[in-house]
Amino acid sequence: MNEKDSINLRELLEREAAKRNSFNELCENRPDPLLVARKLEDERAILLCALFGYGNAGKIVEFLQSLDFSLLNESEKMIRERLTGRYYRFQSTEDVVQIFITLKRLGNDSINEVFMRGYLRQNSVVEGVFEIIKLFYRLNGYKSRGYSFLTGSIPSNSRPSSPYKRWMMFLRWMVRKDEIDLGRWSGVAPSDLVIPLDTHTFNVGHRLGLLKRKSYDWKAAVELTRSLKKFSPDDPLKYDFALYRIGQERLF
Repeated sequence: MNEKDSINLRELLEREAAKRNSFNELCENRPDPLLVARKLEDERAILLCALFGYGNAGKIVEFLQSLDFSLLNESEKMIRERLTGRYYRFQSTEDVVQIFITLKRLGNDSINEVFMRGYLRQNSVVEGVFEIIKLFYRLNGYKSRGYSFLTGSIPSNSRPSSPYKRWMMFLRWMVRKDEIDLGRWSGVAPSDLVIPLDTHTFNVGHRLGLLKRKSYDWKAAVELTRSLKKFSPDDPLKYDFALYRIGQERLF
């Protein structure tokens, strides 16, 4: 990419990021799981919004709005009774029940504190995520394909291959603070965040020359994040939501 192209791309990214950085960008006509998450105080409920954040955006919001997040503070018996018949795509009713039970068992322990134990070892956000997933398994031994898809897993060699898109999205919500993101956590540098790579950002990244890797994986997410750091070293994910919308709206 020559200097002129780089300048033009920077201008495009800045313009689109500024345009999308509006509270009203999230609405019923332009759904996103953050539309539900931003109304919540409990970080466990916000995490649930992220973990179920795959598939059609409208369907995601519809499912999240059907959930009673106050159940995270109720008995496991009540959780099971009140979630009867709830399911979402790859998650059966039992999977939905069990993720609520896992987070209920977390109690008052801060997800942020658990994350920080892993993150601070090498300023690695994925290590922080692994710390949370480890705790999930200690709290609840339930296993199923749908549940594992929801929570994610830890590779045997501790080297991520999956982009961990929904986890990275949760971290963006919690660490960054603007009109879109919540900024509930402190102590995590926005420069350490990795883009929550989905099909939209993956394809747009290729079209804009920000991404060369052909595989949809962790290395692609890291590569795209590094490309965005050239334009905003301290806050590369300021462009994430704009890239997502560009792809969703097929602007490129």
